[in-house]
Amino acid sequence: MSKMRYIILQHESSLEFIEMPSDYAYQLSALNLRLNKEVSKLTAEEVPVLPLAIAECDSLELLQETSKIEGGLDYLNRLEQSFASIQEKSYPLISLLTEIRALQAQLEQWYEEEA
Repeated sequence: MSKMRYIILQHESSLEFIEMPSDYAYQLSALNLRLNKEVSKLTAEEVPVLPLAIAECDSLELLQETSKIEGGLDYLNRLEQSFASIQEKSYPLISLLTEIRALQAQLEQWYEEEA
Protein backbone atom coordinates (compact mmCIF):
# COMPACT_ATOMS: atom_id res chain seq x y z
CA MET A 1 0.00 0.00 0.00
CA SER A 2 1.25 3.45 -0.83
CA LYS A 3 2.18 5.99 1.79
CA MET A 4 -0.62 8.18 3.08
CA ARG A 5 -0.55 11.79 4.19
CA TYR A 6 -3.04 13.67 6.33
CA ILE A 7 -4.58 17.07 5.74
CA ILE A 8 -5.97 18.86 8.78
CA LEU A 9 -8.88 21.15 8.05
CA GLN A 10 -10.32 23.69 10.46
CA HIS A 11 -14.07 24.08 10.25
CA GLU A 12 -15.08 26.90 12.60
CA SER A 13 -14.08 25.52 16.02
CA SER A 14 -13.66 21.89 14.98
CA LEU A 15 -11.02 19.98 13.04
CA GLU A 16 -11.40 17.51 10.19
CA PHE A 17 -8.73 14.94 9.34
CA ILE A 18 -8.50 13.76 5.74
CA GLU A 19 -6.34 10.82 4.66
CA MET A 20 -4.88 11.12 1.16
CA PRO A 21 -2.28 9.24 -0.86
CA SER A 22 0.96 11.20 -0.46
CA ASP A 23 1.12 12.01 -4.16
CA TYR A 24 -2.27 13.78 -4.00
CA ALA A 25 -2.26 15.44 -0.58
CA TYR A 26 -0.75 18.68 -1.85
CA GLN A 27 -3.41 18.85 -4.58
CA LEU A 28 -6.18 18.64 -1.99
CA SER A 29 -4.57 21.35 0.14
CA ALA A 30 -4.14 23.60 -2.89
CA LEU A 31 -7.72 22.94 -4.01
CA ASN A 32 -9.00 23.79 -0.55
CA LEU A 33 -7.10 27.08 -0.48
CA ARG A 34 -8.36 27.98 -3.97
CA LEU A 35 -11.97 27.14 -3.09
CA ASN A 36 -11.74 29.25 0.06
CA LYS A 37 -10.44 32.15 -2.02
CA GLU A 38 -13.16 31.81 -4.67
CA VAL A 39 -16.20 30.92 -2.54
CA SER A 40 -16.63 34.54 -1.47
CA LYS A 41 -17.24 35.46 -5.13
CA LEU A 42 -20.27 33.21 -5.40
CA THR A 43 -23.59 35.04 -5.44
CA ALA A 44 -25.91 32.10 -4.74
CA GLU A 45 -27.91 32.07 -1.52
CA GLU A 46 -26.87 28.56 -0.43
CA VAL A 47 -23.05 28.53 -0.51
CA PRO A 48 -21.29 25.84 1.56
CA VAL A 49 -19.12 26.92 4.46
CA LEU A 50 -15.72 25.44 3.75
CA PRO A 51 -13.10 24.31 6.22
CA LEU A 52 -9.62 25.76 5.77
CA ALA A 53 -6.56 23.55 5.26
CA ILE A 54 -4.23 24.40 8.12
CA ALA A 55 -1.66 21.58 8.08
CA GLU A 56 -0.36 18.43 6.40
CA CYS A 57 1.51 15.62 8.13
CA ASP A 58 2.91 12.19 7.32
CA SER A 59 1.52 10.40 10.37
CA LEU A 60 -1.43 11.07 12.59
CA GLU A 61 -2.55 9.48 15.81
CA LEU A 62 -5.89 10.73 17.09
CA LEU A 63 -6.21 10.87 20.85
CA GLN A 64 -9.89 11.74 21.07
CA GLU A 65 -12.36 8.91 20.44
CA THR A 66 -14.79 11.39 18.92
CA SER A 67 -12.29 12.37 16.21
CA LYS A 68 -12.34 10.41 12.96
CA ILE A 69 -10.16 10.25 9.89
CA GLU A 70 -12.12 10.62 6.65
CA GLY A 71 -10.88 9.09 3.42
CA GLY A 72 -9.87 11.55 0.73
CA LEU A 73 -12.27 10.16 -1.85
CA ASP A 74 -15.18 10.31 0.60
CA TYR A 75 -14.29 13.92 1.38
CA LEU A 76 -14.04 14.84 -2.32
CA ASN A 77 -17.39 13.15 -3.04
CA ARG A 78 -18.99 15.20 -0.27
CA LEU A 79 -17.30 18.37 -1.50
CA GLU A 80 -18.41 17.75 -5.08
CA GLN A 81 -22.01 17.21 -3.97
CA SER A 82 -22.06 20.43 -1.97
CA PHE A 83 -20.73 22.47 -4.91
CA ALA A 84 -22.92 20.71 -7.49
CA SER A 85 -26.02 21.75 -5.52
CA ILE A 86 -25.18 25.48 -5.66
CA GLN A 87 -27.58 27.46 -7.85
CA GLU A 88 -25.05 29.98 -9.15
CA LYS A 89 -25.92 32.34 -11.98
CA SER A 90 -23.13 34.97 -12.04
CA TYR A 91 -19.83 33.32 -11.16
CA PRO A 92 -18.42 30.55 -13.39
CA LEU A 93 -18.95 27.78 -10.86
CA ILE A 94 -18.15 25.17 -13.49
CA SER A 95 -14.42 25.90 -13.20
CA LEU A 96 -14.46 25.11 -9.47
CA LEU A 97 -16.48 21.95 -10.05
CA THR A 98 -14.06 20.91 -12.80
CA GLU A 99 -11.12 21.18 -10.40
CA ILE A 100 -12.94 19.16 -7.73
CA ARG A 101 -13.98 16.49 -10.25
CA ALA A 102 -10.48 16.25 -11.74
CA LEU A 103 -8.94 15.41 -8.36
CA GLN A 104 -11.87 13.11 -7.64
CA ALA A 105 -11.20 11.19 -10.88
CA GLN A 106 -7.47 10.95 -10.15
CA LEU A 107 -8.19 9.53 -6.71
CA GLU A 108 -10.72 7.03 -8.06
CA GLN A 109 -8.10 5.80 -10.53
CA TRP A 110 -5.49 5.61 -7.78
CA TYR A 111 -7.76 3.46 -5.59
CA GLU A 112 -8.56 1.17 -8.54
CA GLU A 113 -4.86 0.66 -9.24
CA GLU A 114 -4.15 -0.02 -5.57
CA ALA A 115 -6.94 -2.61 -5.24
